[in-house]
Amino acid sequence: MILIAAETFYKNGIIITELPQAYVTLKPILGHLASYVFAIALIFSGFSSSITAGMAGGTTWAGMFNEPFDIKDNHTRIGITITLLGALIVIFFVSNPFQGLIWSQIMLSIQLPLTVFSLIRLTSWEKVMGKFKNSRLDNIILLIIGIIVTILNITLFLSFL
Repeated sequence: MILIAAETFYKNGIIITELPQAYVTLKPILGHLASYVFAIALIFSGFSSSITAGMAGGTTWAGMFNEPFDIKDNHTRIGITITLLGALIVIFFVSNPFQGLIWSQIMLSIQLPLTVFSLIRLTSWEKVMGKFKNSRLDNIILLIIGIIVTILNITLFLSFL
C-alpha cells in the first residue's frame, strides 16, 4: 500500500502535508474503501512497530544483565515496559500526527548509525560470535556501508533543519 501511494505521489507531483491526505491516493484503486484500508494498514503498522520496539527494549534490557530475551523474566518485562511507556508519553506531546511520523523517522535515522556500528562491533567479537565472527573483508565492507548510511542520515537530518 505504501509503495502504491508513494508511486502515486511521485508520479502525479502530489505533496502530502497532512496524514489524512495520504489515503486519497488509494481512492482510484479502492474507491470508498480507501479510507478503511488505509486506517487498517496504519493500525497494523503501529502494532508491528510497537511489537518490534518492545522486543528490542526487552532484549536490550535483559542483555544488560547477561540474560537472553525471556518474556517470563523480570528484566525482559522491565525493558519492554520502559520502551512502551516512553513511546506512550511521547504520543501525548504530538499535536500533528504527520509531523510526529516525520520526527519519529528522523529519530530512527539518528540512532541507525549507532545500531549499525554496534552490530558490526558485536559480530566482529570472537567472544560473542565464536567461529562465526566477521572476517576482515566483511568488516571493511560493513564499515563502508555503515559510513554511507551515516552520511545519508546526516544529510537527511540536515535537510530538515
